[in-house]
Amino acid sequence: MTAAKRCGRLFVIGLGPGDARFLTAEAQQALSAAQYVIGYAPYVARVPVTPGQTRLASDNRVEIARAEEALRLSASGSDVAVVSGGDPGIFAMAAAVLEAIDNGDPAWRDLDIEILPGISAMQAAAARLGAPLGHDFCVISLSDNLKPWEVIANRLELAARADFVMAFYNPASRARPQRIHDTFALLRRVLPADRIVVFAKSVGRAEENIAIATLGDADPSVVDMSTLVLIGASGTKLVSRENAPPFVYTSRKAI
Repeated sequence: MTAAKRCGRLFVIGLGPGDARFLTAEAQQALSAAQYVIGYAPYVARVPVTPGQTRLASDNRVEIARAEEALRLSASGSDVAVVSGGDPGIFAMAAAVLEAIDNGDPAWRDLDIEILPGISAMQAAAARLGAPLGHDFCVISLSDNLKPWEVIANRLELAARADFVMAFYNPASRARPQRIHDTFALLRRVLPADRIVVFAKSVGRAEENIAIATLGDADPSVVDMSTLVLIGASGTKLVSRENAPPFVYTSRKAI
């Protein structure tokens, strides 16, 4: 009798925002067990080296192709880790893997797939600041690569008028330098000038920098793809300290 063919495991892993100390023990274990590590090149470079492991690094605009390759390798019997920065379910590879399954080989639906959470950029930034996400908040990607700018602008205005704290991912890139300026122009028409704004750059890495400003004074030209932007709600406040940066928190009481 011929033995049944073994399918491999597929792990979709969040690496956290930067330093290895943000990597969960669960993710570390899965990464060390994987025969293949697949992901956007800078994220693959952050994975601790395991002897005998194959690394497949690619560009940041080939998410579906990357997911399909991971699924094919897993279906052929290999244990595969697909890696994302932060959390894989927040503007990252978990959705791409599931989209590839939804539209691909029906056999992929029966693979052994685990999605392992990671610390997101907004969580890491919030912890540095205090508790800016302590009340209702929303998360919006400013990238218009996969959705029209008109959709983003509508969501921004509605979220601002609903008085959410807002966290912005993918705020600016070399290909999209203008959208962060469009975002601030829109918000300045809707929100008061004294609304708290935070630019949290490269949280968890050596070049980490966090700047606190107001909507009226903030300079969006300093923002890049490594920057998480937080816009406070009416209940977001500063707690000043003599020998340290202020805490930022959002009151749990409705304003």
